[in-house]
Amino acid sequence: MQWISHKKGTKLGNILLGDIGNTHMHLYDRDSVFHLSPQRAIKEYGKTKLSYISVNSSLEERIKAETIWINISDKMHIPGEYETMGVDRRALCLSHDNGLFIDAGSAITVDMVERGSYKGGYIFPGLSAMLKSYRQISDALDVTLERSLDLTRLPLTTKEQISYGIIASIKALIEKHREHKPLYFTGGDGAFLAGFFRDATYDETLVFKGMQYAL
Repeated sequence: MQWISHKKGTKLGNILLGDIGNTHMHLYDRDSVFHLSPQRAIKEYGKTKLSYISVNSSLEERIKAETIWINISDKMHIPGEYETMGVDRRALCLSHDNGLFIDAGSAITVDMVERGSYKGGYIFPGLSAMLKSYRQISDALDVTLERSLDLTRLPLTTKEQISYGIIASIKALIEKHREHKPLYFTGGDGAFLAGFFRDATYDETLVFKGMQYAL
C-alpha cells in the first residue's frame, strides 16, 4: 500500500480548504490536515478565510452568521454525476481521471471514474455501523474489529468471524469492479482497508485535491 499523508499539528496556519461532514470538519492548509468538530472549527477559526464544501446543511445558517467562509459546493461537478450525489463524493472523484475511489468513514462509499467521467458506485455502512448491527442481534456478537485479520484462512473465533464477514465482503465487491483501475482510499478507516489490497493508495487529501481541481 502506498501511503500519502500529511503532517498533523495543533495550530492552524494558512487554511485554504474545508470539508464539513456529518460529525467532523476536515481542514487543509497546503501541508496539514486537521480534524475538528464543526462547532469547534466555527468557534475557533470562523474569522479565517477558507473555501469549503459541506454535506451538513444544518450548519449553514450558523456558518453564514459567524464566519467569513465561502461555500463552493456548487462548483463540484463531474460528468455522469447523479442529482443526489454527495458533494464530498463529487470532489473525491475529481481528484484523479481514472480509478476506484473508496471513502471509508461513517459510511463507506465506492465510486468509479473513467476518463474523467463518473460511472457509478455503491455504499456500505461504515465499519462502526456494521459492528453495531451485530451488537443489536446479540450480546454474544458484541466485539471489536480484528485489526490483524488473515483473509487467507477461515477464522475460528467470533471476533475474527465477524471481522472476516465485514472485511471480506467489502474486499470482494471492490475487487469485482476494480479490473485494472487504481484504488484510492481516504477517510478514517481508509488506511486500514487499503492494507487488504495490493497496489492501493491511501491519501487523506483526495477530497481537497478534487476541490483544488474544481477551483
